[in-house]
Amino acid sequence: MPLRLPDRLPAIELLKHENIFVMDDSRAHMQDIRPLKIAILNLMPLKITTETDLIRLLSNTPLQLEVSFMKLKSHTPKNTPIEHMMMFYRDFEQMRNEKYDGMIITGAPVEQLEYEEVSYWAEVSEIFAWARTHVTSTLYICWAAQAGLYYHYGIPKYPLPKKMFGIFSQYTLNPQLPIFRGFDDEFQMPHSRHTELHREDILTNPDLQLIAESPECGVSMVMARGGREFFITGHLEYAPDTLDKEYRRDKDVRDDVDMPINYYKNDDPSKGPKVTWRAHANLLYSNWINYYVYQETPYDINQIG
Repeated sequence: MPLRLPDRLPAIELLKHENIFVMDDSRAHMQDIRPLKIAILNLMPLKITTETDLIRLLSNTPLQLEVSFMKLKSHTPKNTPIEHMMMFYRDFEQMRNEKYDGMIITGAPVEQLEYEEVSYWAEVSEIFAWARTHVTSTLYICWAAQAGLYYHYGIPKYPLPKKMFGIFSQYTLNPQLPIFRGFDDEFQMPHSRHTELHREDILTNPDLQLIAESPECGVSMVMARGGREFFITGHLEYAPDTLDKEYRRDKDVRDDVDMPINYYKNDDPSKGPKVTWRAHANLLYSNWINYYVYQETPYDINQIG
């Protein structure tokens, strides 16, 4: 089944070239199907790129999904045209009375700030609380994973001596969980962050379950409330060239930028990236939609919460 997206969303044409079946609202209204409603709070600077990355992964399911994009009233993005934001995004205030089967909250380029120093912390905290009563399962990514664990469970973050940047091997700690259905014992995940979580803080909290970690980059996945919340410290949604663009961007303005680890073929940027995480990324998002959203959400969406 296709993804149901807002008319004229740029990702539609981009993904059609990849033979991904997407459907705009006009066509979707002709089908008598109760789609799963997915809200995406996109805090990343390049909105269109992140939209496309997430939609690419959400499309790999036989279920029809209706995707809505949420924005913050307390923050105006600088790297996305205002026309795009006005056409495809709605303020949280406009969506707060709606219920959603699933929600994704992305990372944000503010991780070196203390949470309370982030200009939109009050509003994003309100959204974290709202998700518990208005969403069946929420996926928190990178900064949002750290922020969500801090807000809900008091888990602190810690600065790293240097940026965690590259592709790192992850190991599942409970392979029987449905989120890991079809996974190998080891899988790869892109990371791009300046802070980390400590496993001891997770393990001593009885409400949290550490479900994947890495000897190189530490805590990578935490589950809470039986799958109502997932916290992922990396970026499985990243496209093959995302780390390359970030590396070249930073290298042009600073002379202390390390090359992403385990990313380029033969560690040679001129040879391009070796993509090692895409299969597990598709599998994780499909498992999340199937086992923690579709099989858990009520048919009457108003019964959520």
